[in-house]
Amino acid sequence: MDTTGSAGVFARDVAAIDRAIAIGVAAGRVISVSFPAETPDDASDDHELLDRIEASLEGEADALDDVAVALTVPTDQRAVLDALGEIPRGETVSVSRLTRLAGLDDNDPDDLALVTTALDENPVPLLLPDHRVDGGPYATPAGVRDALRRAEGI
Repeated sequence: MDTTGSAGVFARDVAAIDRAIAIGVAAGRVISVSFPAETPDDASDDHELLDRIEASLEGEADALDDVAVALTVPTDQRAVLDALGEIPRGETVSVSRLTRLAGLDDNDPDDLALVTTALDENPVPLLLPDHRVDGGPYATPAGVRDALRRAEGI
């Protein structure tokens, strides 16, 4: 999805999750996704991605995998988040499986700690779908995670 020309904070209340979804966009790429209790006063609610997210939460089969994302995370976490982005809509993996998908050793405590840190600090949950990982941790709040899983049939 091309977000060129849009920059700033966009947010709206979403009934399906009983809270707001806020996205930060810079240089045509999404840099943050959050789930505030209320829509920030300085945010516009007019953004195509918010429309797509709402439709996805209502069950429309949109993987949102064409959305341009800019990650500002350590390189080792990036490999984990890149692997996370490859998990198909409607499927889940364990933390151990995600570790292996990221090219790491799921028997190495340091590698597992790296994966759990990357999941916990994921700046764009929903676009890099931590709700598709069984056993977390998660950057996505529990109620939002449950709604995303229901929408995907998982």
